[in-house]
Amino acid sequence: MAAVDFAAALAGGPLVLDGGLSNQLEAEGHDLSDALWSARLLMEGPEAIVEAHRTYYEAGARVAITASYQASFEGFALRGAGRATAERLLGLSVELARQAAEEAEAAGPLWVAASVGPYGAVLADGSEYRGRYGLSMAELEAFHRPRLEALVAAGPDVLAIETIPDVDEALAVLRAVRGLGVPVWLSFSAAGGRTRAGQPLDEAFALAADADEVVAVGVNCCVPGDADAAVRSAAAAGGKPVVVYPNSGERWDAVARRWVGEPTFRADRVAGWLADGARLVGGCCRVGPAAIAELARVVRGS
Repeated sequence: MAAVDFAAALAGGPLVLDGGLSNQLEAEGHDLSDALWSARLLMEGPEAIVEAHRTYYEAGARVAITASYQASFEGFALRGAGRATAERLLGLSVELARQAAEEAEAAGPLWVAASVGPYGAVLADGSEYRGRYGLSMAELEAFHRPRLEALVAAGPDVLAIETIPDVDEALAVLRAVRGLGVPVWLSFSAAGGRTRAGQPLDEAFALAADADEVVAVGVNCCVPGDADAAVRSAAAAGGKPVVVYPNSGERWDAVARRWVGEPTFRADRVAGWLADGARLVGGCCRVGPAAIAELARVVRGS
């Protein structure tokens, strides 16, 4: 499926995203306690990534988000991978999702979204839940552009600019995607109506209004309760379709490196999201194939 087809598909009706890749890989028995997180398996177990993507496609997801969230030239270099190898691994993340789409027993077209996580994800210390890294916008743009180019070279249908905690980083990434020729969605990490760095979400969403590359704007990896209001805010901010894929409602303890609390993700929220303007709906961390299958049933019945 060519990248230019994604925006047209989005205009045709809501698309179901997958759930958390890391929790599915862990459910399959893989240890992700590593600074590269799920991207480690690009080096050591790519077949496991294919299997995880395929599981979500077969659960009803139409869009799989690649294992590149925490992947970077800097992170791979710390594991002894040179630039050429890092480029190959970034591209491989797209190829593996495409392979899963070809193998999946699923009806209808399937798409691949290349994950572009924030700079803070590469630090592997929970910084993506705070933002404000102390880098200039130019430095952030210089960080993002090379890996964006490597991902685009592999032919994804869309770039998933996700879990962005800060308006400044969003501006830097929007600069970095110019001229790449691939549509993007822009998704913020949020809490209580604000970005993780503390800016009002409506101001963050408004950044997408004049960015031709952006085909959807919204939130991910927030608690489901915050997603409800965020969808309405995103829809009002510039008239673009809304993307929403919250986590399970549990909270990540970056010090203890574990999830705490009780899950609150429910597929019955989806009808409200769709009514409020959401067109890309799914789950993030700790939302698995069973929840996506239920979500897909709601979307099909809407």
